[in-house]
Amino acid sequence: DLGTISTTVPKSMANSLWDTRAISYSGCAAQIFSFFFFISAEYYLLTVMAYDRYVAICRPLHYGTLMGSTACVKMAAVAWVSGFLHALLHTANTFSIPLCQGNTVDQFFCEIPQILKLSCSDSYLGEVGLLVVSVCLSFGCFIFIVLSYVQIFTAVLRIPSEQGWHKAFSMCLPHLAVVSLFISTGFFAYLKPPSISSPALDLVVAVLYSVVPPAMNPLIYSMRNRELKAALKKLIQLLVVQQQQAAHLSSQPTPSLSQTTLVLWEFCLQ
Repeated sequence: DLGTISTTVPKSMANSLWDTRAISYSGCAAQIFSFFFFISAEYYLLTVMAYDRYVAICRPLHYGTLMGSTACVKMAAVAWVSGFLHALLHTANTFSIPLCQGNTVDQFFCEIPQILKLSCSDSYLGEVGLLVVSVCLSFGCFIFIVLSYVQIFTAVLRIPSEQGWHKAFSMCLPHLAVVSLFISTGFFAYLKPPSISSPALDLVVAVLYSVVPPAMNPLIYSMRNRELKAALKKLIQLLVVQQQQAAHLSSQPTPSLSQTTLVLWEFCLQ
């Protein structure tokens, strides 16, 4: 998450401060490689994490064997190496394409679809083919994650105790939220119909899949931390009290809305 944001946001902020949009050819290549490397490795690691949760809930007696330290190191290494090869392949193929439509990228960072718009004639079809293969591979990982969670929820529903339900869902829901946010924004960015494409929409979608998931992931995972949940609950209660006091001073009390807001947030933090 930190690597993904560090690839795009600092350069964009520097360009905004210096009122420029310039980036060197080598800098653009490095940005594309780093972005694809981190985002691909993260997706593969999310797939491995889905398998980890499947083994923990559906095959708990075999967890020590299937998810031992050696197995975890091997799966993490495969994820990082796969991300590296994926990024290297896309970067090398993209920058081997001759560009004849100018050198202006309509995006706040170097993005492959925007660079392909600058290519000559049909020379971009090779990279489009690679993107299709990448999408198919990503869809395969997505199917694996979905099937894993089908098995997980089937097993959870068989647990007789409510405490067991709560423990299983508290372990799975943060990961499921991260996966859903990551996949939905990424797939929409690369699979949206060309007919609805526009510079403004492309910018919004790029922010959604390149900045929002890495920024939200630490918050989503940290919601299992009891101290953080307690602090956030106190903050919400303080905001509700301030809202009630402001409504009382203005002679327009709205206790029902405030109470409803507090109840909803407390339910989400359970």
